[in-house]
Amino acid sequence: VQLQASGGGLVQAGGSLRLSCTASGPIASNYVMAWFRQGPGKEREFVASFRWNGEITYYADSVKGRFAISTDNAKNTLYLQMSSLQPEDTAVYLCARNSLGTRSYVPADYDLWGQGTQVTVSS
Repeated sequence: VQLQASGGGLVQAGGSLRLSCTASGPIASNYVMAWFRQGPGKEREFVASFRWNGEITYYADSVKGRFAISTDNAKNTLYLQMSSLQPEDTAVYLCARNSLGTRSYVPADYDLWGQGTQVTVSS
């Protein structure tokens, strides 16, 4: 199985983008899928996660109220709708899978990663 992220781009502050992460195969119901981001010179940072069988979502405090996860199960796709974007949201956004199904903000707990998509927010 592979993860393919897309949808990044350049947007002005206050704008919106929707990222997509499509899995090449089925996503098991107990898996947790997540978005992380890594800004220039920064460590990889948790953004949001979604438990596939319970539709339970978690968000980092920095994105609560601005970002929202949704899914299209038929397309094995996870979306991240980002609104009110700010320059500090500039980063490569990566989707990841946690096949143990644990709630985790730690990148090392995720066993499959997509290649990332660049989001740049201009001021």
